[in-house]
Amino acid sequence: MKKIFIVYGHYSDQSFNAAIRDTFIETAKQKGHSVDCVDLYKENFDPVFRGENPDAITLSHRDRIKKADTIVLIAPIWNFRMPAILEGWIDKVLAPPFAFTFKKLWGNYGYPIGNLKDKNAVIFCTYGSPRLAITTFFLNLPIRRLKRGVFHICGIRDIKYRRYFAVPFVTPDERTEFLQDVKQTAESL
Repeated sequence: MKKIFIVYGHYSDQSFNAAIRDTFIETAKQKGHSVDCVDLYKENFDPVFRGENPDAITLSHRDRIKKADTIVLIAPIWNFRMPAILEGWIDKVLAPPFAFTFKKLWGNYGYPIGNLKDKNAVIFCTYGSPRLAITTFFLNLPIRRLKRGVFHICGIRDIKYRRYFAVPFVTPDERTEFLQDVKQTAESL
């Protein structure tokens, strides 16, 4: 049995992202996993980092991550990034010294040492654009940044990245196929 911590970053419970969240949670629970889900919009999470010490909400999320085996992010991609509320969550919660520290090499040079090596991650992203535009013209930038720039730095190497393209324009049958992929991803944990 896995302990799963989900961070959900969409403002609407009528969105396809909500369908992804609900399908994943239902399937994971059917497989016997425990699920802890944070809805950043409903929680009114403040994504702005002003250099302050971590607040109670940030510390709570970190404690929940410590207890989890798997971190799941569910959000759309807007302007090649997740919504600001989730990006701010990454900045505040997956920050040093909690998620990683730096090992100094010389001068100002060093490299990150991840503190979350015992975790794995699943990222579900929806796009309004078709696959061709994202993979050719925009070089898969969201994947690279989330995998290398966020999770690898935290020490997480086992990452499943599931993405669904042209969501506003696909048929109901294609949405059903997308949700079947979500289900299979949850079953494979």
